[in-house]
Amino acid sequence: MSKRALSKYLKELSKSDLEEQVLELYDRLKEVKEFYDFVFNPNEDKLLEDAKFKISKEYFPIGKRKAKKRRSIAQNIIKNYIKLGVDSSFIADVMLFNIEVAQTYNETNTINGDAFYKSMLKSFKDAVKFIDSNGLEASFNERLERITEITYNQNWVNKRVFEDVLDKRF
Repeated sequence: MSKRALSKYLKELSKSDLEEQVLELYDRLKEVKEFYDFVFNPNEDKLLEDAKFKISKEYFPIGKRKAKKRRSIAQNIIKNYIKLGVDSSFIADVMLFNIEVAQTYNETNTINGDAFYKSMLKSFKDAVKFIDSNGLEASFNERLERITEITYNQNWVNKRVFEDVLDKRF
């Protein structure tokens, strides 16, 4: 259904029918519920705390579980926050936190797979692009530089590419 057809359909509904449909969507679809919960109670600090906990758990699980190190968990959180309209500085913070936690893990548990380093580079590029496009350079440049420095300290295979990403920004 096109947006135009939907608009026409909605105009034909009575107010009570429209309210009933929105309530039904709220009950049936998790995304709709999350959207309205955020719109009416935008507790971004709690969202940030939850995101950081979930990302940390990927590398430092509670109990005796093995670390899964899935980049997709952070990516899904970020994508959801962008959809909800969460403040861009919170999103940038989560993006960088994801890389920083991975670096903290790698500090004591060196990872020998190129896929991990490639994945972290993709996350870094995405974060730099997001930060620059939202005018957040002043707030996050120090963290970006520290991340790049850590790639050198930990001797990441693609450490020079991290530096090139920062150098090509301006």
